[in-house]
Amino acid sequence: MGSNASRQEEATLWLARLRDGDSNAADQLLPLVYDQLRGMASRHFRSQQAEHTLQPTALVHEAYLKLVGSDSDWRDRGHFCAVAASAMRQILIDHARRKRTARRAGKRDDQSLDNLATPSEGTPFDIVAFDDALTSLSEKSERYARLVELRILGGMTATEIAAQLGVSERMLRKEWRVIRAWMARELDLTREP
Repeated sequence: MGSNASRQEEATLWLARLRDGDSNAADQLLPLVYDQLRGMASRHFRSQQAEHTLQPTALVHEAYLKLVGSDSDWRDRGHFCAVAASAMRQILIDHARRKRTARRAGKRDDQSLDNLATPSEGTPFDIVAFDDALTSLSEKSERYARLVELRILGGMTATEIAAQLGVSERMLRKEWRVIRAWMARELDLTREP
């Protein structure tokens, strides 16, 4: 298999080839990023029932196809996975909104994304309300919104996020405390159960 650093370098090489139009690159890239993407998707489904209509593997494949079909200029594997977190978020939000629309139209829906857990705290939250709060946060600070997305949805470490955002880990941790309190207020997570 090789070290994590060599796999990251190899993924970056295949991303460059994908960008340059190599039709074989997407097939070569998938095994290099699959485990990380699968981990990200699994974090989204920790509190879901086993028979949920959208499964982590399907989320990974849908996001992957969306990403490799785009004309993005991938810097490296970390950048690709950060964008994958955004793609997964959008897929989940679209799925949740379709389910809500079906419920409002009187269609039966036994499954919901409303119990989706944050990977860092295990607290259930409504993915649509989360997206609304994240959109509101991005109006205040795009970087703050990106930090939340990478941490909560991407499951990235402070070191990985700091590298993606171009800030120090110390600054990142300071900002995270402020952001976490703001998000808790926005999502009304501070109330007693």
